[in-house]
Amino acid sequence: MNIINIDSSNIDKEHICCAISDKKGESCVSSKKNWMKEQFENGLVFKRLDAKGKVFIEYIPAENAWCPIVAEGYIFINCFWVSGQFKGQGYANKLLEECINDAKLQNKQGLVILSSSKKMPFLSDPKYLKYKGFRICDTAAPYYELMYLPLKENAIEPKFKDCCKSGSIDEDGMVLYYTNQCPHTDKYVPLIAETAKSKGKSIKTVKIESREQAQNASAPFTTYSFFYDGKFITNEIFSESKFAKFLEEKGF
Repeated sequence: MNIINIDSSNIDKEHICCAISDKKGESCVSSKKNWMKEQFENGLVFKRLDAKGKVFIEYIPAENAWCPIVAEGYIFINCFWVSGQFKGQGYANKLLEECINDAKLQNKQGLVILSSSKKMPFLSDPKYLKYKGFRICDTAAPYYELMYLPLKENAIEPKFKDCCKSGSIDEDGMVLYYTNQCPHTDKYVPLIAETAKSKGKSIKTVKIESREQAQNASAPFTTYSFFYDGKFITNEIFSESKFAKFLEEKGF
């Protein structure tokens, strides 16, 4: 069970799991890698299984997280993924253990992670997290849960910032906020913009390009948050077909 650390010394030659099975998306992987390169100096850690598969954990000091939370002294788990044939073999436990050990070495208060009231795409599984001792410390509309694993007896509970708790924005129409934390955004954001245009509609796309912007975002999941007429709709990255179905449901 060999774990590889991806850092500035090897990121150009190692795969980062996210789009490994999506050959059409290989050109977008560079957007994610460039984002990672910029975050390494802020304490970003990326560990993956030495295998051709999606088995990895990515984390960063919570003060530098691209997430609107208050969690001083914590490690924020940005992405935690074990997929397909690799499930049920102890890899998730091993990766989480690596993160916990790093947090202890840095004398952190604990770990904090974004999850949901039930399993949602692109968010960590709440059932597994609770099994590993994580507790809910805050919630945000419509289904977000902030969970933490304290490593100190008097650890202060993390919380969401008020800016992201309502699940709404003061804008009509279709508005999409996204970052390059996921390679799939660079691939699919232009595609759904073109799909909207083909229907005679427009979508406002807002790329979050700094930690400061992300930490004051209107939704907890800054990687991808889609709103319609001021209401949060989904954090799941729309494929062309799913977006076309959404437009059809709205009568477009």
